[in-house]
Amino acid sequence: MAGRIIKIAGPVVMAEGMKGSQMYEVVKVGEEKLTGEIIQLRDDKAVIQVYEDTTGVKPGEPVEGTGAPLSVELGPGMLRAMYDGIQRPLTAIEEKTGSIFIPRGVDVPALPRDIKWEFKPTVSEGDYVEEGDIIGLVPETDPITHKILVPVGIKGKIIEIKEGKFTVEDTVAIVETDDGEKEIKMMQKWPVRKGRPFKEKLPPKIPMITGQRVEDTFFPLAKGGTAAIPGPFGSGKTVTQHQLAKWSDADVVVYIGCGERGNEMTEVIEEFPHIKYKKGDKEIILMDRTVLIANTSNMPVAAREASVYTGITIAEYFRDMGYGVLLTADSTSRWAEAMREISGRLEEMPGEEGYPAYLASRLAQFYERAGRVVCLGQDNREGFVSIVGAVSPPGGDFSEPVTSNTLRIVKVFWALDANLARRRHFPAINWLMSYSLYVDDVTDWWKQNTGPDWRELRDEAMSLLQKEAELQEIVQLVGPDALPDRERVILEVARMLREDFLQQDAFDEIDTYCPPMKQYLMLKIIMTFYHEALKAVERGVEPAKILSVSVKQDIAKMKYMPHEEFINVKAKEIIEKIKKELSSLN
Repeated sequence: MAGRIIKIAGPVVMAEGMKGSQMYEVVKVGEEKLTGEIIQLRDDKAVIQVYEDTTGVKPGEPVEGTGAPLSVELGPGMLRAMYDGIQRPLTAIEEKTGSIFIPRGVDVPALPRDIKWEFKPTVSEGDYVEEGDIIGLVPETDPITHKILVPVGIKGKIIEIKEGKFTVEDTVAIVETDDGEKEIKMMQKWPVRKGRPFKEKLPPKIPMITGQRVEDTFFPLAKGGTAAIPGPFGSGKTVTQHQLAKWSDADVVVYIGCGERGNEMTEVIEEFPHIKYKKGDKEIILMDRTVLIANTSNMPVAAREASVYTGITIAEYFRDMGYGVLLTADSTSRWAEAMREISGRLEEMPGEEGYPAYLASRLAQFYERAGRVVCLGQDNREGFVSIVGAVSPPGGDFSEPVTSNTLRIVKVFWALDANLARRRHFPAINWLMSYSLYVDDVTDWWKQNTGPDWRELRDEAMSLLQKEAELQEIVQLVGPDALPDRERVILEVARMLREDFLQQDAFDEIDTYCPPMKQYLMLKIIMTFYHEALKAVERGVEPAKILSVSVKQDIAKMKYMPHEEFINVKAKEIIEKIKKELSSLN
């Protein structure tokens, strides 16, 4: 099937003579064979979005169909790699062409074809296998062993399986199925717009620990959950996502730089290969468990629209191996802007603020691919994909369409506040505007793994912070000295919660990550101070005396105390000191 171009509007091309084509089929456009995808069909005419610059393409040039939808190559070689929005390997393209930009029509496979990977089978000849079963292991990086899966749609008896070093295109096993013999390679392809199948979706009852106190304790994200980080320019969206990538207890990170500025993506590319952290006894390089998708704002707009689908398909593949995956999209606003631009060129009826009418459904389709699932295969392994999308509302306006539609879909809302960022309070997550709908689901986990009163402490701390916001209005009118003694204590404890608990230093070796038990004990110490201070007020002790006790310095330093020492020794000492100092006041 070959057609010819009749109309060009930027990245959108119309071709005729395309009878027999399918929606979302990949086509090669023009003499230079630019990659495109059919997004509309009418009679024998097709509307194609082209993933490369169409400058110089002329009407009359040929359009050839490939017969396949836009797909990604899945197999060993993805970790440590950096791709553009349609999984073209940027490093390999630079090596081949010598250009730091992607030349038009360049064709480089996503997975390296020359590298031989050590394949170790986990099944034997004669074994029965089903789709999703693990047939062998490839040690791809130190932290991640790549598990070779039986492709979807294949089940039967293994009649041959090899061991040794192979490329991704070599056959490593042959399965006898009802339809004859099927070869299994280490690489498989999957269409990006279609979610990968699983057996069962599980309830989101396990929190994804990020090591960030405001996120874990106050607004927790569950494994397999969805979260949005909206915030104006300079409020710390990117740093927050870097912290999630470094410290969250996911096995694999898929980082999508979707329409971001080049300098922000450069920061990721330069930092991630050098960031090391300890998990147990092992020192791990962050890049060894990361797949980067870089589709910066100067790259073709159509590829930006496809980049989130490329990322989520790669994430689902690692999930199917039984791994936990964190997918961060920075930012979904730029993705929506790409949709708006293409929709305008298609001359579609615009919706609110010019965005297409299907904006909400596209956002929902993306976020709904998150989840904790029972994977395909006979061993009932579990995996999850958690999605965290940054949103960049113009001027920090949370009522604009992308932010408001995202909020209807996601269950966690970490609202970044420019005023907090200006006051150097990081992470600048506003505790009065943020929320998490997973708190009830994860409460049991926290109670079992930290303390039985975790929920009560958290809820009481939240109510104190809300009470502080109300009292601050009175303080601005009449000053703090006019407040009753009890309210003055509340203001001081709320300040301790803000500065000693919620504020966290991403650049401090100890405070950058805070384990769950330390978070619980820190909160317990502050709330113990609150209760003991109230008892002192009831005995008639002046607030000035309560607020001048020496234990407050210990509370201020606890975030910088080594975790093990604090959990095992210091926390108990500080609680005893609080009770001793405050009970002795008169």
